[in-house]
Amino acid sequence: MWAQLYNGYRSFYELPADRAAVARTWEWMLGRQHGLRGIVAVNSSDNIVALANLRLFARPSTGQIGLYLDDLFTSSESRGSGAAGAMLQRAAVVAAEEGATVIRWITAKKNSTARRVYDALASATDWVTYDMKPSDA
Repeated sequence: MWAQLYNGYRSFYELPADRAAVARTWEWMLGRQHGLRGIVAVNSSDNIVALANLRLFARPSTGQIGLYLDDLFTSSESRGSGAAGAMLQRAAVVAAEEGATVIRWITAKKNSTARRVYDALASATDWVTYDMKPSDA
């Protein structure tokens, strides 16, 4: 069930199908590799309807720890059900338990449905995100 939902997440962000990447991510979760842990929301039929992947990160500028929300995805049939908000609230509990001072994530500008939920529960920042490829040297 988790893999099917995670494939939906990858598809939403127009990532190509990649069974190996999904399997590797699942292994990382099971082994808590890279500090990665997962939480899920289930409906009344015990079907997974939302997932979130979380990990702690160091905040050197403040000498504190933060909780990074790598992925949050709700199945299309469960959007608007409150599952995403519940996932964020659970992430807030995890952050408190771990002593994190912030929960941070990024999302696509075009993800207006999710951004409505995010805007209701969190504050958008002024920070701009960049990606750079590693050096071949």
